Amino acid sequence: MIGECLCGAVRITLAGAHEPEIGACHCRMCQQWTGGLFLCFEAAPEAVTVTGPVTRHMSSSFAERAFCATCGSHLWMRDTDRADASYDLMPGLFDAALGWPLGSEIYSDCAMPAARLAGDHATRTRAEYEAAHNHVEGDDA
Repeated sequence: MIGECLCGAVRITLAGAHEPEIGACHCRMCQQWTGGLFLCFEAAPEAVTVTGPVTRHMSSSFAERAFCATCGSHLWMRDTDRADASYDLMPGLFDAALGWPLGSEIYSDCAMPAARLAGDHATRTRAEYEAAHNHVEGDDA
């Protein structure tokens, strides 16, 4: 499976384990990064090969967000506190992911009115997610 940024300068090749469903996040940091709603799918690090001009931004003490240095397309978010951390890749980069279903949604209670998602998928509120995962303190959504 191959994905590309808007200008084609960055190519992501996926050869191995990945989740064929989309996850959504409505935390304030993701809202700021994407303009409203972060969508991703998970891929094992050993399955991902990236070529091209990538810029990484440490968005917290434990995670990076990456984008194409040429066109600015968002590429992934990834925990940096674990060497085996999976990639949360942007599904819009991959033609093969365009028909995948929404499988999960976090920070569902923080969704902007224009980005509320309907459907039968797993949801977690801010409190539910933060009770079990790393998060940014004071990320008031």
